[in-house]
Amino acid sequence: MTKEKTQWKQFLETVSTLQWVLCFLILGVSCIILMVCLMFTSLWPLSTLYFMWLVDGLAKPLRGRKATFVRRWRVWKHFRDFFPIKLVKTAELNPNQNYILGCHPHGIMSAGAFACFSTESCGFAEVFPGMRNTLVVLAGLFRIPILRDYLMCGGLCPVSKPSLVHLLSKRGKGNAVVIVIGGAAESLASSPGVNVVVMRQRKGFVRADLVPVYSFGENELFQQVVFSEGSLGRRLQDLFKKIMGFAPCLFVGERLAFLPYKTPITTVVGSPISVPKRITPTEEEVDRYHRLYMEGLSKLFHEHKASCGLSESHKLQII
Repeated sequence: MTKEKTQWKQFLETVSTLQWVLCFLILGVSCIILMVCLMFTSLWPLSTLYFMWLVDGLAKPLRGRKATFVRRWRVWKHFRDFFPIKLVKTAELNPNQNYILGCHPHGIMSAGAFACFSTESCGFAEVFPGMRNTLVVLAGLFRIPILRDYLMCGGLCPVSKPSLVHLLSKRGKGNAVVIVIGGAAESLASSPGVNVVVMRQRKGFVRADLVPVYSFGENELFQQVVFSEGSLGRRLQDLFKKIMGFAPCLFVGERLAFLPYKTPITTVVGSPISVPKRITPTEEEVDRYHRLYMEGLSKLFHEHKASCGLSESHKLQII
């Protein structure tokens, strides 16, 4: 039987989730405004010294940071329980291998990927003993003062070629690098009842043994205004994405506009797909393993959709 939550527990879950949403939406902008405003006060030396330190350490996010105490904050357990979010294993990951985990769908804010792979709240280390997981996110976030250091203390790294090379070849074995492959383009298709994955033309992640991951329930967290292709709204979103690297979404949650719906999220980790190591793989090899990955993701979706709350009629659309 499910233990009934106290009002205090429900309050903690709500506050924990709300702070996560607000951090996602405004923390970066707030950090930039704060540092710029400090330049026009008597505290300007602090701001100047920080920017000097920031420029000097631009390469540090590529290697990650050993101090990852943010991942262990208790607030993330309350965040997990709000939905709730669960991590499910379908196959073992060999700690003597390195893997790239492709997580789908992006949704509006990737709550499943964040909870399972950027915090300790879902027990990744216990589910996959001997593996170290690293969630890689938009590289531009690591150029934002203060936010950069917050992300690094959570163990996040930029999704860039130098970063992936370091994580997969210079940190030994047992590394699981998690990429939300669909990115901003996939977030624009996020809507309840829709299972759309953007990856047919995205092949740069085919660099190591691949593991498909699907977060069932991710697209159910917010109601979004989805603009049709070619419309003015969609063209503006695409233009913003091209300039800034991410797309603005018009969405609303269940309460307070930004609080997501309490929909269970089940993040299912599939079976590894072995990829041979090549310094310069041919286009045919990349296409082959990219196709095998799409087939593995589709199989994972259809095998687990019923047990994760979807009907048998639901289809996975890969574009």
